[in-house]
This record gives sequence, structure tokens and C-alpha cells, in this order.
Amino acid sequence: MNPRKLPTVVPAADLPSEITIYEVGARDGLQNESTVVPVEVKVEFLDRLADAGLTTLEATSFVHPKWVPQLADAEDLLRRLARRPGLDYPVLVPNDRGLDRALAAGVGHIAIFASATETFAKRNLNRTLDEQFAMFAPVVTRARAEGLRVRGYVSMCFGDPWEGAVAPDQVAAVGRRLVDMGCGQLSLGDTIGTGTPGHVDAVLDACVDGGVPVNQLAVHFHDTFGQALSNTLAALRKGVTTIDASAGGLGGCPYAESATGNLATEDLVWMLDGLGVAHGADLDALVATSTWMAERLGRPSPSRVVRALGG
Repeated sequence: MNPRKLPTVVPAADLPSEITIYEVGARDGLQNESTVVPVEVKVEFLDRLADAGLTTLEATSFVHPKWVPQLADAEDLLRRLARRPGLDYPVLVPNDRGLDRALAAGVGHIAIFASATETFAKRNLNRTLDEQFAMFAPVVTRARAEGLRVRGYVSMCFGDPWEGAVAPDQVAAVGRRLVDMGCGQLSLGDTIGTGTPGHVDAVLDACVDGGVPVNQLAVHFHDTFGQALSNTLAALRKGVTTIDASAGGLGGCPYAESATGNLATEDLVWMLDGLGVAHGADLDALVATSTWMAERLGRPSPSRVVRALGG
């Protein structure tokens, strides 16, 4: 059997015809590595992902190097990276100083990182749930004035390791405040991977009922309990058309020890191919890229598709 004649394409009528893969491997994936990946490897990683057909590549983070030393080379990375016309290279910024650095680097798209829960806001941002908005507001306002697009990540949308269950209405309220502030897109994160498909439905319904259109929503699933693909399918059926994923399943959250890797881009692409949903990526090139990166990290990729097709 040649597995590359598979999967069999069986389209479903209740799914989008095409989606955008928001690739986070170079930022969210590598920030959780125990060792620092050389900048030249990061540049090649991004170039390989672009060669594989991905058009949205989150490149790095302008968080203080003390907190995320793995991405301390953000300026050097963006100087070395030949950013291709038509491709999007967003970066994460935490505050005004991060925005200063991003603007100096000539970026056109930033993301901020908010929390849906009180405890994670305090642990990750050293702010209360309400205080985080005061920190983000000037960043978003100035970024928009400079012509930048702004994405808002919302973490702990499906469960918090300290607080437990998180009410969908609470997630919706945080998301609505970020949209009102000027975020053009919200990425709803299952930071510790505890969500299930019915829960995804409830959170997305709460956000839409709270005034955030589904076309402004993205989802960001971790696979801690093996639910990332089933949760993604639930989101697709609700009309979400931007899916965060990480090549090779790299990543986690350095501030939440129970968080394991992100949804693997290759696993997502295999499912989308079987469903007949267009995405623009070349699966074989992605597998080759993730196999290459796994060799540099010194461990096998957790992606099931990479293991199946990459030898």
C-alpha cells in the first residue's frame, strides 16, 4: 500500500470549503524547548514552512528574553529572514516595549496574549484579569494607528489547572473586550488540552452570542488528552476558518506544566485532505520539514502523520 494515495476524500456538506492554517511552530513551538535553537535553524525552518505552502507563519516573540530566552534572538531572526511577498509573519508582543521592538523590525501583524482566568493572568502577566486590559489597550491602539493588524490570543478557554472549569460566558466576555479594543481576530486557546467537542461548541456559541462574529474567531488546541483533531472538527462545523497548528506538533506552554504539544500541522492537513477542505499546504514537504527539525532537536516528532510518512 502506498499511503500517499490516501486519505480517501469524502467531503462533508457542513464544513468550510477552505481554511487558513495559522502556523505557530517557529514561535509557540520553539519557545517551549529546553535548549535554544540557533537562529540560522529558525530561519531555515520558516523558509521550509513557506516552501511547503503555508502563508501565515508566526515568526517569533518580543517578550523579554528573561522570560522566554529561547526567542531572545527575535531582532536577529527578522533581520536574517527574507520575508516573502504575500506571506504573513506575525509576532507576539506583550507590552509597549515589545511593540517598539516589533515596529523597529518592520512587522505588519502582531498578537497579544490575554487570559480568560484570574489565576493565569496573575501567573503569566502579573496582572489581574481586569488589569490585563489596561496593559493591552495602549499597545493595540498604537499598533492599529501604525497600520498593523492585531490578533488577540485568549488562553485557558477550556480549563485552567488552578481554577478548573472556565465558564464559556467568561471566555466570551474576555474576547469581546479584546475585539472592542481593536483586535481583528481572536484565537481561543485550549492551553492545557482538556476541551472536548461539545465544550468547543459551547465556547464558540457563547462568543458569537456575545457579539464576536465567527469569522473573527480562530482556535488553538493542544493535544494533552488526544482531543485536538476532534475539537478542530467541531470548530470547523461551527464555521471557524482559521486553525492554529504547529509543524511536527512542537510546543506547549512554559507557564502551564500540564500543557503538551500543539495540534500537529501534518495531522490537521491529513484530516482536511480527507474532508476535501482546501488549505494550500504540501503534506510531503511538511513531513520532510518536521523530520528535519526533529533531527535538530534530537527527538522524534510527536505528530502521528510525521511518524507514519516520515519513516
